[in-house]
Amino acid sequence: MSELGAPQRGLMNIGEEAKPPFAVLPDPSSLFLTRSKRLSTLAPGHELEPYLGFLAALTRAQHDILTGLPPVVPPAPETIKRALEHGMPPISRALLEPDEVLQQTIAQLLDRLAEVPMPAATAEAVRTLRATAPDARSALVLAALGENDATGDDLARRVLLLAALQVHFARLAALLPAQDLKPVADGACPACGSAPMTSSVVGWPGAHNTRFCACSLCGTLWNVVRIKCVLCSATGGISYHTIAGKPETVKAETCDSCRAYVKILYQVNDPALDPLADDVATLGLDMLMVEDGWRRGGQNPFLLGY
Repeated sequence: MSELGAPQRGLMNIGEEAKPPFAVLPDPSSLFLTRSKRLSTLAPGHELEPYLGFLAALTRAQHDILTGLPPVVPPAPETIKRALEHGMPPISRALLEPDEVLQQTIAQLLDRLAEVPMPAATAEAVRTLRATAPDARSALVLAALGENDATGDDLARRVLLLAALQVHFARLAALLPAQDLKPVADGACPACGSAPMTSSVVGWPGAHNTRFCACSLCGTLWNVVRIKCVLCSATGGISYHTIAGKPETVKAETCDSCRAYVKILYQVNDPALDPLADDVATLGLDMLMVEDGWRRGGQNPFLLGY
């Protein structure tokens, strides 16, 4: 693994010169399909080919159920306004109350996945969740959103429920007033309060070479200046790590202050990079970072346990 120094000073001003929006809301109609296509591209010949192939099918299922779901019920406008006035995420994961729309989202995703080839443990988790009563499933949903660690069967169920929650929260986030969103806390999505999955340096018109964090739950993107820890906002002791001989389009950005890292993707150099898919596909980088004593700060529902 190689460690790279901070970029030259000139790059630090690019984010100030550009005029990026603070938040970019997800487009559910393309979010999951794009992920699925990227995973399908990454899978062949990859050391994680079976898992990437399964995730390609899972994210495709997330996309396919969208047309059959009833409309989500967003918070009332006054509730959103009050949350924004108090610096709180308007669709906070901490305040989720599972409703009938979420129950249908879970049910339809599980039904679709029942047709997908998968490992035996995952197939058993699908069967178990399909047979679980709605009230009991709601309790599992709230547990899945908690910070507790899960193992074995609990881990498989949690991943499946988080996949359904990604669909639900992306649909809710898409209805928010993007121009009104504002920072809520270090390392927290301004829409739902979840942790970032990765960050990306983008090449968008008007935002060229600026950085956006990608929410691990609702898919909202929010702007964070470069050479700054996305978890604790420290601006000193930031370093970049790659695996020697591998493309430098995905790096681990480490922070000496919180001793954690979050991957940074350089979409400006490779627009095909996806915050979720390429995070999973670079698991080898995570393993080396953890061996070196760093804590993974990015959250990815498909990398639970790493």
